[in-house]
Amino acid sequence: MAKTTHQFDPTVLREYDIRGVVGRTIHVADARAIGRTFGTLVRRKGGKRVALGYDGRLSSPELAAACIEGLTSAGVDVANIGLAATPMLYFAVYNLDTDGGIQITGSHNPPDYNGFKMMMGKRPFFGTDIQTLGAMSARGDWESGQGRTESHNVLADYAARLLKDVKPGRNLKVAWDTGNGAVGVSIRAVVDKLPGEHIVLNEKVDGTFPAHHPDPTVPANLEQLMAEVKRRGCDLGIAFDGDGDRIGAIDGKGRVLWGDQLMVLWARDVLKQRPGATIIADVKASEVLFDEIARAGGKPLMFKTGHSLIKNKMAEIGAPLAGEMSGHVFFADTFFGFDDALYCALRLLNIVANAKQSLADMRDGLPQPVNTPELRFDCPDERKFAVVDEVKGRLQKQSAQFSDIDGVRVSTKDGWWLLRASNTQPVLVARCEAADQAGLERLMADLKGALGASGITLPDEPSAGHH
Repeated sequence: MAKTTHQFDPTVLREYDIRGVVGRTIHVADARAIGRTFGTLVRRKGGKRVALGYDGRLSSPELAAACIEGLTSAGVDVANIGLAATPMLYFAVYNLDTDGGIQITGSHNPPDYNGFKMMMGKRPFFGTDIQTLGAMSARGDWESGQGRTESHNVLADYAARLLKDVKPGRNLKVAWDTGNGAVGVSIRAVVDKLPGEHIVLNEKVDGTFPAHHPDPTVPANLEQLMAEVKRRGCDLGIAFDGDGDRIGAIDGKGRVLWGDQLMVLWARDVLKQRPGATIIADVKASEVLFDEIARAGGKPLMFKTGHSLIKNKMAEIGAPLAGEMSGHVFFADTFFGFDDALYCALRLLNIVANAKQSLADMRDGLPQPVNTPELRFDCPDERKFAVVDEVKGRLQKQSAQFSDIDGVRVSTKDGWWLLRASNTQPVLVARCEAADQAGLERLMADLKGALGASGITLPDEPSAGHH
């Protein structure tokens, strides 16, 4: 007899997805319940078909099979695209015109993690949607039926759609590091059709991630790519996270371009075709990005961190481009508005191939503020939002200049500092940026003072550089 209700470990129902440690907080039974509850929601909205894909983690095939069982037992048909990066699943939802999508992925977490990223219709499924799914499972509030499963290979259509936006220019030599992640499935179908010379590292999909951890925002994970770019004299290097929705980039001198620096280049490009458009970036982005969007004739909009939140805001206001510091970037000018790192890479190649300057020159041409990396420090979940509110209350009394779209981002004559609570971990996040080192030290002192008044000590940080 099938179970009539299902309880999730509360730690796995997160803001943007469902994610946890396999065998500890995420089990096969959870995958089945997610499928059945999600399928129930799809049916009640008048839908009947869901696309499903999974990443290269060792636990993914088993979780996928259980999730499909759940979906079909709710009377929903499944279009199974198999092993794929998350953006290829998002593409399948449009390409096959399904009523939703589920990607089984641990994103950039360690190998023993896994999870579920979802779309209801063409929109992200997150926040209260995920809490509703948990509550419905706990009540056993499920539809019944017998859905069918069909396999779909969308790779050829997906690659063709990405390549459609490639603009011919000078030939480039590019190194690509898929980090043994799921982009390994699609990388050749795209780069083999590009002009120039392309070197692919760690192409084989391997859920143990033998080369390095697939998170391109951590410089240590880019060392192999940096070395290859220098050794082969490449124009640039591109790195992906484990499920292919975040991008990292290296210039020809082997230096990292962070998400907000890349956004400057993409924003200038988009604004040539869409003058005056609003371009969104998250609160962690450099002031340089907001200034450069305005200078290029766009309207910069600072918004909350979180890929689901940004995707929704973009759709709401019709913005053609949005991005976050973490490397989630969304093109909706000629693309679908979801975060696809392989597509972003092609848009970067277009810029470099059609410019007189190298990527390194473009990077050197940007203002170079000094800033801290993202400072993350532990703070219990029940205290983290309160700390930010206390700090905000004191700033209001001091008539300080700040934005409170997501935590507080305080502007002073030296630059700015940010304090926000993580949506996904018991952590506070801070960042400071100034024109020079002395200014940065003053901002750090301001931040320490603001936290100290709430009884929080900022841990000693490594010396600051760019990001």
